[in-house]
Amino acid sequence: GAFVFVCEHASRFIPVEYHDLGLDADQVISHIAWDPGALAVGKKLADAFDGPLVAGCLSRLLYDCNRPPHAFDAIPMVSEIHTIPGNQNLSFEDKRSRIDSIYIPFQETLEAVIKQALAAHPGLLIVTVHSFVPAYKGQKRAVEVGFLHDEDSRFVDALLDAEIGDGRQFVVARNEPYGPEDGVTHTLRYHALPNAIPNVMIEIRNDLIQTDQQIDEMSDYLHKLITKAVSNAGFGAATKSTGAKQ
Repeated sequence: GAFVFVCEHASRFIPVEYHDLGLDADQVISHIAWDPGALAVGKKLADAFDGPLVAGCLSRLLYDCNRPPHAFDAIPMVSEIHTIPGNQNLSFEDKRSRIDSIYIPFQETLEAVIKQALAAHPGLLIVTVHSFVPAYKGQKRAVEVGFLHDEDSRFVDALLDAEIGDGRQFVVARNEPYGPEDGVTHTLRYHALPNAIPNVMIEIRNDLIQTDQQIDEMSDYLHKLITKAVSNAGFGAATKSTGAKQ
């Protein structure tokens, strides 16, 4: 199929040599370490649309693959209200090691996958999948699904048009709960914009994708919405899908 799916924050795994970055047991399994539910939804969509999925296999606390090396939060010293002890006072060599061993392999893999997919499907689309917490720094979030874009809004425009036409199953919004000004569109800027590939970053509130049933429901919703949006917008042959796999 004419899709590439990406899940940068798919894993909370921290290798033993990092000693859990000095965090306690609850912190290393919490949302600060990864995007709970995002990989499961990403896999469902990749299966449904017969497209490759590139997913991170290490915690974003080691290196956030959706951030360029110069970003202040690429190796976060604080996540939300949590200080990350193992990321304090890192030397240039420490940072360089993480960039070389985590960020660069991820980007090179994704670049190769996109290049191969683009050669086979000139009408390629890129979809990245993330999740977010219902409340952040004490502030409750009403939005349930966010469709994010940077300079190229074509795919998000089509998704929002299709969603309105179908009636609102979820509370959706453009560039919420984050937007380009928050530095979250690195993957889109680095891989989609230079190649003029329509793209979207999907943010899902993680209390909606906690159970298998919720994951199936959200994946089915997104599968149907993407299919309709792509068809309405005339994005080439990208509507090919194998059907949502429950």
